This record gives sequence, structure tokens and C-alpha cells, in this order.
Amino acid sequence: MSDGTETKKGFQQQKDEMLSSGRKKSADRYIISRLLSYVKPYKGLLFSAIIITLAGSILGPLRPYITMLAIDDYIAVGDINGLAFISLVLFGVILLDGLKQYAATYLTQLIGQKAVLNLRMDIFRHLQKLSIRFYDRNPAGRLITRATNDVEALNEMLSSGVVTIIGDIMQLLFIVVLMFFIDWELTLIVLSVLPLMIYATLTFKSKVRKAFQDVRGHLARLNAFFQEHISGITIIQLFDRSESEYKKHVAINKEYRDANIKTVFYFSVYIPLIELLSSIAAGLVIWYSGVRMLKVDITLGVVISFVQYIWLFFRPLQHLSDRFNILQTALASSDRIFRLLEEKDTVEEPDDPQTLDSFHDEISFTNVWFAYDNDNWILRDISFRVQKGEKVAIVGSTGSGKTTIINVLSKLYGNRKGSITIDGKDISRIPEQSLRKVVGVVMQDVFLFSGTIRENLAFGKPGVSDEEIRRAAKTVGADRFIEKLPGAYNYRVNENGSGLSAGQKQLVAFVRALLYNPEVLVLDEATSSVDTETEQLIEAATANLMKNRTSIIIAHRLSTVQHADRIIVLHKGVIRESGSHQQLLAEKGLYYKLYLLQHPEKIHLRTG
Repeated sequence: MSDGTETKKGFQQQKDEMLSSGRKKSADRYIISRLLSYVKPYKGLLFSAIIITLAGSILGPLRPYITMLAIDDYIAVGDINGLAFISLVLFGVILLDGLKQYAATYLTQLIGQKAVLNLRMDIFRHLQKLSIRFYDRNPAGRLITRATNDVEALNEMLSSGVVTIIGDIMQLLFIVVLMFFIDWELTLIVLSVLPLMIYATLTFKSKVRKAFQDVRGHLARLNAFFQEHISGITIIQLFDRSESEYKKHVAINKEYRDANIKTVFYFSVYIPLIELLSSIAAGLVIWYSGVRMLKVDITLGVVISFVQYIWLFFRPLQHLSDRFNILQTALASSDRIFRLLEEKDTVEEPDDPQTLDSFHDEISFTNVWFAYDNDNWILRDISFRVQKGEKVAIVGSTGSGKTTIINVLSKLYGNRKGSITIDGKDISRIPEQSLRKVVGVVMQDVFLFSGTIRENLAFGKPGVSDEEIRRAAKTVGADRFIEKLPGAYNYRVNENGSGLSAGQKQLVAFVRALLYNPEVLVLDEATSSVDTETEQLIEAATANLMKNRTSIIIAHRLSTVQHADRIIVLHKGVIRESGSHQQLLAEKGLYYKLYLLQHPEKIHLRTG
């Protein structure tokens, strides 16, 4: 299976060099060579398809030649027995031609499906390696277009393009050879329109290539818009924005339609032009043949065979134009796909990895700066330590940088300045898999996959037993609502947990984290979406869990972190205060103000 790394240079680098030097055709050849690398594992099937196609390409051109023999050598002289024999020969040629088409079609389709399977797998594997930063700037709809529409365009080329083009070219060669063998003068008349056809094809190519690129670009935009608005349909309806968003969709659709119409225009000119030139060639042959027949310089069989050859000659040319259409679409699609596969914004594994088998000492942030975009710093010179077994809470207003601390600790994003170490090992040198075994996170935005409750609970630990799942669910208190669902743990969850409440999804995510059993547990707003009763349930369940476990709690609600060993107060990406709940209240600083904002009933008590 290809992993997209066959060449020493990246796809975009080579392509840019080729384009800058004016070698566009070389760039196209490079794209095709990358595509053919996916066919290479099935070269046996490919060679079989090519051999069958090449061997069978003579069968079509033989039919007019046999017709000529039947007319001139048997019908003209009244040879019934000879006519019966030549008819059987013609029937055999037609039968073999049909079998050839069946075998070639089956093999090429099989090759295409196998190659596209590998390509889709490479795309999905690569997408999983890309960093979260990449997904921040690339809409999901655009990526879906790459993995579906663009891949399908390549499937069409691999299935019916490459081998068929070879067959059409060979068929043209045999047709020209046989026509010259039969009558070179009529052959030159047929070929006289060829320069015009070549010119028309080259002009068509330059126009339609750009048109197909525009179509793919507008399709990606349309899919991105559609995916985003399906995901956000609740907000659209709540704010009564259906009509205005519909108008935006209409505008994008019109651009996509116009791009398609442009390609239709080029084909509506090109295809009739080829038909016209074919008809002109046929008319010239018939006229010239008529003149020669008056002079008794040509036989009827030759004239009829040449009329057949004209349509047989221009049919592969039309097929080639269709294949060229497929090829142009595939090149435009593959350009985008290989850009994606050559995307370097991946989570790089360290060159000198330091594995983290378990957590023994401390987590240390030292002068950490971080920005999602350029120098718009979210974290500013952050330094703190978390000792083994300690429960540390991080609080602050929205946008203060709480979740960002978790993002950089989990290596979802790399820190720009400073260092983060676990037991003295910089996390930049700790492999992701090793880090994930130690640090487990319950994110603020819970995501559930389509499948059963059990599958979602066991997502981080696929081999977990049913007994362990039930025990963990009981520890959290999630068993109460799960066992009331139809099918209990086998209840099927729809996309992103639709049908479950926010609190229920939060509990599922909490059980999932408990089953993963990390030594460092990070709760990012883990109780922000639950009601008071559920919050109390989670707090009671996690009290025992956190006794011998290092915990980092991110929270808006200060009531959930009052029993933490230490509370870190963030404000605009800077640590403003640090201490226990009582110490911070006594200081009457930022934490004190946040506490009074959430508990206004305490104002008189604190100021009295």
C-alpha cells in the first residue's frame, strides 16, 4: 500500500518547480506517476488488462475489412459458400470483441476499486496524523470533498481511463494501417481533417482544465457550507436565520452551477465540432469514391468499408476526448488530494524519544508562551508545578487561557516558548502514545460517536470487560440513566450523542476517562453542562477517584474546586494568584471578586 512518500521531494515542491520553469506537462506527468503508484501493487491485473486490450484492439478494425472481402470476393461473384464462411468469421470476430470488452472492463474496474481503496485509507490515515491546528483552518466539508468527490474522480480515471486510452490509440493505429493497405488515396482524404481536430483538441484542453479546477473549488466550498449548516441547524432555527442562510446557499450554488455550465459550454462546442469534421471526412470520401467508381477505379466493397472506417476512426478520437475529460477532472482532483497528502502540519514524533511509562514526580510549566495565531499570545510566561497526588484547579474568566493549558499539556498544540516537562522529560520528546497513557482528559465539548453506549464507553480501552464498564458507570452514577435506556449499554447513540442530554453525554465521557485509567486526570469544565443533582453525583464519585491520582481541574464554577489542594487564577493568559480556597479569599484579590460574582449572597457576610 502506498504511503505517499515514494519521492524524496514533496509533491508541492516538485510541482511548483515544474510550473515555475514552464514545464506544465512534466507536472501533469508527475501527478499521473503518483496516481499510477497506487496501481503498482496490482501490476499483474494491469498487465492482463493491457494485454487483453492490445490483443483485442485489432478486432474492431477487422470488421470493415471483412465486410469488404464479403462484398467484393463473394457477393459480387455469387459465391454462397464463401459468403457463409466469411460470415462465420465476422461473427467470431464480433464475439471475441465482446468478450474482450467484458474482460478489459472487469479488470480495469477491479484495479480502480482496489487502488482507490488504498488511496482512501492513505487519506484517512494522514488526516489522523494532522495537527489540530490544521483542522482549525480547514473546514470539514472541504476535507470530506477530498476524500469523496475527488477520490471518486480518480476512481473513474483508474477504472476506465488509462487502459482504455491505450486500447483506443492502438485501435487507431490498426485502423490507419488497414486503411492505407486498402486504399492510400482515401486514407489521406480521411486524415486531411486531422490537423483541425488536433488544433481543436489542444484548444479545448487549455480551456477545460481550468474550468474543472474551478468546479472542484466551488464544490469544496459548497460541501463545507452544507456540512457547517447541517451541524448548526439548531442555532439557525433558534435565531430564525433559515431564509437568510438559504440565500447564501443559493449564491454558492449559483457559482458552482456557473462553473459547471462553463465546462458544458466547452463540450457543447467541442463534441459537435468533432462530429462535423467526421461528417466532412465522410462526405469527401463518398464524393471522391463516386468519381472513381465512375471511372471503374474502385470497388463497392472498398467504398463501404471506408465509410465504416470513418466512423470507426473518429469513434476512438471521441472516446479519447471523453477520456481526456476524465483525465482533466482526475488531474484537478489529484492536485488537491496530493496537496493534502503532502501537508506537513502533522504531529511530529521526536527524533530522540523519551518514553513515559508512569508518573512519579511532577508536571512543570516553565515560562510557557502560546499563541494559536502568530503573536496573539493566549498564554504569557506561565510557570507552575503540579506534584504527584496533588489536586490543582485552574480558574479564570472566559478567554483567560484555561483550556489552552490543557491543549498544550496534551500536545494537541505545541508550545511556542518555554517548556513543559513531566518527571523532568520535555513533552516535545515524549511520544504521543506514551503521553496519552499517563494523561487523560475529559474535554469541555463532549463528542460521542455513532454506535452503542458500550462502544463509546470503551473507546479508549477496546478490550475492557462488561463488568469493568458497569463498575465504572456505577462509580460515576451513569448507570442510573444508562440502564433506563432501551437496550441499556447496547443502546445505539446517534451522531454526536443526539438523543442524550448534555449531562448524560458528560457522564458518558467521564466513565470513558475512568476506564482509560490515566495517572493524571484532567477535567476541562467537566461539570459545566450538568444540573445540580448530577454535579453532586459526579463530585461524590470523583472524590474517591482523586485520592491517589494527580488531578488538574479546569472550571468556571468555583464551588467545584473549593477542596482542591491549590487553585491557580488566570487572567488574560497570566497567572495572577495561586493558593488554597481560603488563602485566596483572605487575599481579597481576583479570586475573591470572582467568588462574590458567583455567590452574591456572600457579599454581606464577607464585608460585614
